Amino acid sequence: MTDLIDRPASGPALVAGSYPTQRYGSDVIVDLLKGFGIEYAALNPGATYRGLHDSIVNYGGNKPEMILCTHEEIAVSIAHGYAKVTGKPMAAIVHDVVGMLHAAMTIYYAYVDRVPLIIVGATGPLDRTKRRPYIDWIHSALVNGNAVRDYVKWDDQPATVADFPASFARAYRIATTEPAGPVYICYDAGLQEEKLAAPVNVDAVLRGALPSPVQADPRAIDRAAEWLAAAERPVIVTEFTGRHPEASAQLVALAELLAAPVIDLNGRLSFPNRHPLNLTGGNALATADVVLGVDVADLYRPLNELDRESVDRTKRPRIPAGCRVIDLGLMELRTAKWSEDLGQLQPVDLSIVADTRLALPALIAALRERVRGGDAVRASRRDRIATVHREIHDHWLEEAAKDRDAIPMTPARLASEIWSVIKDEDWVLTANTAEDQALRLWDMDRPERHAGRAMGTSTQIGTSLGIALAYRGSGKVVVDIQPDGDLLYDPGALWTAAHDRLPILVVMYNNRAYYNDWEHQIRVARHRGTPEGNAFLGMDVSDPPVDFAMLARSFGWHAEGPVEDPRSARPALERALAEVKAGRPALVDTIVRKRPLRRYR
Repeated sequence: MTDLIDRPASGPALVAGSYPTQRYGSDVIVDLLKGFGIEYAALNPGATYRGLHDSIVNYGGNKPEMILCTHEEIAVSIAHGYAKVTGKPMAAIVHDVVGMLHAAMTIYYAYVDRVPLIIVGATGPLDRTKRRPYIDWIHSALVNGNAVRDYVKWDDQPATVADFPASFARAYRIATTEPAGPVYICYDAGLQEEKLAAPVNVDAVLRGALPSPVQADPRAIDRAAEWLAAAERPVIVTEFTGRHPEASAQLVALAELLAAPVIDLNGRLSFPNRHPLNLTGGNALATADVVLGVDVADLYRPLNELDRESVDRTKRPRIPAGCRVIDLGLMELRTAKWSEDLGQLQPVDLSIVADTRLALPALIAALRERVRGGDAVRASRRDRIATVHREIHDHWLEEAAKDRDAIPMTPARLASEIWSVIKDEDWVLTANTAEDQALRLWDMDRPERHAGRAMGTSTQIGTSLGIALAYRGSGKVVVDIQPDGDLLYDPGALWTAAHDRLPILVVMYNNRAYYNDWEHQIRVARHRGTPEGNAFLGMDVSDPPVDFAMLARSFGWHAEGPVEDPRSARPALERALAEVKAGRPALVDTIVRKRPLRRYR
């Protein structure tokens, strides 16, 4: 008999009592969730997992802790953000067919972003004689996993309770083995509610060893070291290395040993932005003789340039003819079947499949044997790169100063005002970077400062809350520069933040438009000779303007705005920060200008 004494994050306490000695199928799922260290389960309630719901609450004592969400895509996005910070999966529980279809888009983005997630699904009883009329039929499918099978790493629908442990253990191993990704496990509602005739022990699968990281071929490491040591203008391009902080530190050590510039594509924050070897935003690739790609998902994208003004989408190489290309990472092991997220094939001279946590130290050791002497050459190269680094940042500062006092404010002014308020705190930026202005103007000194670029619309608020959940109780100030269009998809996420006491500072990046598509319409109008001034139709969301502060206050947040005058931004942000440090979510609705409109006034 288990006493129920744990409390949820807020609201009423769990009712004191005891759990019967009779065990059920869903109790086994709880044993697995807890045994594999799953701390949280985000969900929107659904009847097909009512058995699991009861088991989590009463058998598990609300362990894993339930994170109640108003939509399944919020639940998955919270799990997505949590995994980006911790590297560990949490569960997102989705109701049969309809809940999974709600969640499908955010599952896809978790797949694209290579994060480990455990998607726990359910279906009406597969024994059709036990189904409720109508509702269990329209909420069941022959195989639920078909809806997401093409963009999860693995899915399963175990047919017996006895198979629950092996199924879950395999799902956990596959989700967390690099390159990580989401998995989907569907549990029959009938099996969940079935009384167990005998205990189902999960200890054997909990003791099973998890896969070790993939090491590189030593011969390939030696060849890469030879090429890099002999290069006169080596360049490193990185994207996801920062998902492992220890690998990021090794990347810095490699760049310093080699005196090579680094371009960070910001899949994760992989290289400090103010390091003198960081040439992100420059044109170092134009003269490179060897390029080393480290954890780059689509190497064609950084090595080739799209002419955005051309009607035929012309691409041209960013690297000179004869430049050697080395690809180091695990992207050849990705599981794309339906999505074409692999990108266009980029021919490389050497492909090294390895986990960079192991490969980078090996490459550094091999390089040290080959770069003895030549210190003066590397020192001179390091000085030249540092000069270019300063020039790039001086240019960014000059650009940021333009129209500094404009009303509504510029993205750069907004980023600088946020930075002035948080720079002395232990801060974390969630996703959006205000058109890269935060990456340019803030001191991004280590991977935890930024979890990587934003994904698609309707994901950012949920992902940001997942990051806040991961840091809850840590004292870190979590900042979300929140696009207005994204929040309009999932405003109910604000309730989850308030209910679960997630102290997060949300600063609205509110241009009252779907700006990215606005720019596309301008380009099409230029090509076709149609009026550019009509681009606002179907893009503008200023009539009526959304009162995000009022919306947030309705969910129990501290909120202010709209703030259009940049002189009012800092005081509002300081008041909001005080609320966040006191443990309450806070929102400041800041208005940034619609840049395309300047052409037409």
